[in-house]
Amino acid sequence: MATSVTFVPPASSAEAVAHFSALFAFETDCWDVHEALAREADFVLLDVRSPDLFVRGHVGGAINMPHGRITASGMAAWPAETVFVVYCAGPHCNGAARGALRLARLGRPVKIMAGGVTGWLDEGFALEAGTHA
Repeated sequence: MATSVTFVPPASSAEAVAHFSALFAFETDCWDVHEALAREADFVLLDVRSPDLFVRGHVGGAINMPHGRITASGMAAWPAETVFVVYCAGPHCNGAARGALRLARLGRPVKIMAGGVTGWLDEGFALEAGTHA
């Protein structure tokens, strides 16, 4: 008798490889972002939460750009090939997906930082408070 877990059988190995491989084109994790920021990041990190939440605590090096403010004119400051990594509060928030969708619709390369602020803190990384220059 199948449980609710196995009632729908898992995908074939080939389908699973394709699916899980593709995820890396769409997302990165907090650890990899932290390591890249410690060196020289080859992306722009966008915190797509509200300015108030950003001031209370954000990933160092992030730029605050709430997802609703991601527009063609707002992105004109960066070359078209600039990679953006977006994050929001965490898995319970869809702000990163909203921001990523807006960037993708503008033709911008984008990934989501899986876990957002929650994941960042879970990894033991600190947040910075206040505005970021």
